[in-house]
Amino acid sequence: MARAATTTDAFNAVAEPRRRQILQLLAQGERPVGELADLTELAQPVVSKHLRVLREVGLVTVQEQGRQRVYRLNVAPLREIQSWLASFEQLWQERFDAMDSVLEDLQRQEKGQGQ
Repeated sequence: MARAATTTDAFNAVAEPRRRQILQLLAQGERPVGELADLTELAQPVVSKHLRVLREVGLVTVQEQGRQRVYRLNVAPLREIQSWLASFEQLWQERFDAMDSVLEDLQRQEKGQGQ
């Protein structure tokens, strides 16, 4: 069975660390590909390849400005990821609360043994 493409949606696109790095840079403002290459310390063709994937899933848009192609973050597809992650927030909070209880019990035990 053929493996499905791994860059067909925002979830898969952001699974790659370099793409997340590019998105973080674009969150600070629009940038041309050359600047992204400099900041990521990647070759321009590699950055262009990542930008193509991000563009295909709608995470970035591109605008021609003279001879430059300037990329801009499109946050709309990230909302789907944020919404999915939010569904785990209660689980995380419950686990952190449980961990806090364990730590408080340990601190009480320590204080009781120190007396």
